[in-house]
Amino acid sequence: MTSDAEIQTALPAFASGNVAVITGGASGIGLAAAKRFAAMGMKTVLADIGGVRLDQARQAVAAIAGDDAVLPVPTDVSKPDEVDRLAELAYGAFGAVSVLMNNAGVGNNPGKPWENRVAWRRLLDTNFWGVVHGVEAFAPRMLAAGRPGLIINTGSKQGITTPPGNLAYNVSKAGVKTFTEGLAHALRNEPGAKVSAHLLIPGFTYTGLTEGATAKPAGAWTGEQVIDFMLASLEQDDFYILCPDNEVARPTDEKRMAWAIGDIIENRPALSRWHPDHKDAFAAFMDG
Repeated sequence: MTSDAEIQTALPAFASGNVAVITGGASGIGLAAAKRFAAMGMKTVLADIGGVRLDQARQAVAAIAGDDAVLPVPTDVSKPDEVDRLAELAYGAFGAVSVLMNNAGVGNNPGKPWENRVAWRRLLDTNFWGVVHGVEAFAPRMLAAGRPGLIINTGSKQGITTPPGNLAYNVSKAGVKTFTEGLAHALRNEPGAKVSAHLLIPGFTYTGLTEGATAKPAGAWTGEQVIDFMLASLEQDDFYILCPDNEVARPTDEKRMAWAIGDIIENRPALSRWHPDHKDAFAAFMDG
């Protein structure tokens, strides 16, 4: 495993004393990131819905880095004014931000495409617009600082292969993928920019969004494993941080994604992987 010192040499944004802001930082992947960054000597700003869980997360990170190196900020990322306030407090407390991790997300299924507009909008406001709000609030300041920086947005494989089950979630994460691709392009074409964007694509991970699970399923990775993989991928300057898990290796993900884009190229029915006339062909493709 690559050491923290090697990561910090390759990625100056993670240098000891630098500042990381993590939305959805009170649990799951976000909390795992905060703990790891704190262990690297970074100051961390934890943004999440206020309450006991955020207080407990602050205590856990403070136990690693000390009380003065962690700032909890109750934040609803669906509200741009609250994300703007998050930026003001982060810069006011610690100075320049080097790492922004737009990780906050919800998974409540609002149902079919023609029902429950309010719940659809709530999910999209958090999962997609929360990322946009984070970039709007932090990217201009990060660019103006002229220092190495990273913006990491948490997507999902469901935003790429879009399986049936939770269409609103798929739509939100497909939006995050497209937005982050465009963000990366814009940043690398910004004169003098030292900030890059990256798309974190977790596999099956045990987090607060894991439905029906009170303990980690055997097939799932932990948040800590995701962050270890993320850091190793960032060291290689990967944009797409495609995580495996204990059930699915990268070659399987690659084939599923290739089949999904093949629906367009081959003019197959939408989501043909689950279409009765194409299920056998998909199975043969996966076995080939």
